[in-house]
Amino acid sequence: MNALYSLLAVLLLVLAGFAGGSTGAGRGILTFIVPYAAFAILLAGFCARILRWAWTPVPFHIPTTCGQQKSLPWIKPASVDNPSTRGAVLVRMAMEILLFRSLFRNNRARLAGKRLTLSENRYLWLGALAFHWSLLLIVLRHLRLFIEPIPAWVDGLERLDSFFQLGAPQLYLSDIVVLGALAYLLLRRFRDPAVRFISLFTDYFALFLLLGIAVSGVLMRYFVRVDILGIKQFALSLAAFHPLGPNMPSPLFFTHLVLVCALAAYFPFSKLMHMGGVFLSPTRNLANDSRRRRHINPWNHPVTKHTYAEWENEFRDKLVGAGIPLEGEDAGNAHTN
Repeated sequence: MNALYSLLAVLLLVLAGFAGGSTGAGRGILTFIVPYAAFAILLAGFCARILRWAWTPVPFHIPTTCGQQKSLPWIKPASVDNPSTRGAVLVRMAMEILLFRSLFRNNRARLAGKRLTLSENRYLWLGALAFHWSLLLIVLRHLRLFIEPIPAWVDGLERLDSFFQLGAPQLYLSDIVVLGALAYLLLRRFRDPAVRFISLFTDYFALFLLLGIAVSGVLMRYFVRVDILGIKQFALSLAAFHPLGPNMPSPLFFTHLVLVCALAAYFPFSKLMHMGGVFLSPTRNLANDSRRRRHINPWNHPVTKHTYAEWENEFRDKLVGAGIPLEGEDAGNAHTN
């Protein structure tokens, strides 16, 4: 049901974009209001989440460790899996962000009869890596729509992405990879009972939304004729805060635009915020040097102590009247005897 509801939500967005792009009033709203509203929500929500994480105190170092901690000189430490210096932490963070190293090392646990077996789960790592890198390449390629003149490195990325030079227009490898990776990640949630059991509406919604964006973009590039120069003029006008509608508006383009704006507005409130949260994760960005340096809770301020002896002396008369023995008197009598 979660998958069905999320699919229906994305289909409603598709219908809204297609219907809005087919009317003059709808095109005006989608051109002048929706993009800026989505960008404002993205910027404000992203900054709010980052600031909240940054202001959350971390009194002790709590890095996730997967190897030997640095201790005695003759014991070889795991410098990457259990970093003890800032340099090692940077290496670990780079491998985590660029190569998803923790996901690569992840094992899949399954019950074979009455035995628990651990096996590699490298297909998930490969699918996630392919999706993220291809999506990054697509986003960088789209900068050519918002920048004039086009930077040389953007042209270089586009030539690298289409080096096979198949068909006209040229086929981008990132388009194929992102569709295949999204299809795998979605089918994995349907095929694996354990993953399907823990999947929520938000998990399916993000995948369907990204898949809708990818499919509509591929349709515009390879199958449906659109005015690319008009779209670039529209993108440049958005970047200059003087929006102009596309010269030859296509309902498919506005469908793509609505899906992209929906993703931007949804991004700060979803699990997709791991893009920014990974940099502020104390389990990843801290060195494990607890054996070498003492970590003291910074808000452990001095407090006024009230010892038991002081409490006993304060209520001495009431304790004696109730017949409760006093530890101070017992200790004094024992010392005298």
